[in-house]
Amino acid sequence: MNEQNFRNLKIMMAYRGTAYHGFQIQNNGITVQEVVEKCVSKVLNEPVTIHGCSRTDAGVHAKQFCFSVKTHSRIANKGFVRGVNGELPKDISILSCEDADPDFHARFSCRGKEYLYLIHNSESKDPFTIDLACHYRRPFHLELVQEAAQHFVGTKDFKSFCASGCAETINTVRTVHSFSLETEGDKIRCYVRGDGFLYNMVRIMVGTLLDVNEGRISVSELDEILLAGNRRRAGRTAPACGLYLNQVFY
Repeated sequence: MNEQNFRNLKIMMAYRGTAYHGFQIQNNGITVQEVVEKCVSKVLNEPVTIHGCSRTDAGVHAKQFCFSVKTHSRIANKGFVRGVNGELPKDISILSCEDADPDFHARFSCRGKEYLYLIHNSESKDPFTIDLACHYRRPFHLELVQEAAQHFVGTKDFKSFCASGCAETINTVRTVHSFSLETEGDKIRCYVRGDGFLYNMVRIMVGTLLDVNEGRISVSELDEILLAGNRRRAGRTAPACGLYLNQVFY
């Protein structure tokens, strides 16, 4: 691309991840990036590559996901939103579009993210939250789990909370700014905010908290699990369907 005349666009979108093998283009299944890139290229009338803020896993959703794209098109921002939404399937929506500085990059310019993990806590399944929440039947001990969640707050090595094999060649130290839980009826919302997250990190933290809730892991063990740097020491990996990229910060 001729760097002299391009525009750099910052776009926010939301998507339901049920039908996709995550955000990033892969060879083994359809992804959000693949679908969005095709629609954006059609509207801009030129082939483009979009750069996402995160590599969400298969089945994971996003309430606010940022991507950036460089283009020569002079299309109005509102026209971009309307045009791309007209091409996209119903489970993906463009929320906003704005011009950004030339060096803005959705991934590398991101200062932090907030994830939401949604649990449906009931004996009976909810047909309206299938694939949109984790169905959890056991009694939930909110105060116990809130106490346990605070052990994840701070700058720590989260190697024990990264999917096996992913932490061998990368820095696994991350800062979790906050980890809070809210309940409303049979819904439990877990909010975790930090500077960045490892592969499956949020799902493993939530799964470990569910193991604490069930007495499989004690609160007193959590610091030791963090120090162990061993995925086998932490708890289960919570299902992807309950996880949402909730906010991104720039």
